[in-house]
Amino acid sequence: MAKTMSRAGAELLQAVEQMHQDKRGRVYTPEQLLAISARQSANRTQREFAKLLNVSVHSVRDWEQGRHSPRGAAKTLLRIAQTHPDILSQTAP
Repeated sequence: MAKTMSRAGAELLQAVEQMHQDKRGRVYTPEQLLAISARQSANRTQREFAKLLNVSVHSVRDWEQGRHSPRGAAKTLLRIAQTHPDILSQTAP
């Protein structure tokens, strides 16, 4: 059974192909990739993920779009969400 590639995965693949052709595509920071990966691991929308982390949806959007970087406890929560998404679900009210 073939897996469907996520939108972020398709964008990353396109960026790699463009790099191979010496073209500049979209560039992701490590913090953006962490935020995107953590949310996708938790299988949540930006709004749902923000609620789980007890942050605003604007913060999640800003992290994923590279306008701001998560710091401190937020960055730690993203790492936990990325590797153990089930833990965040257990803490949901």
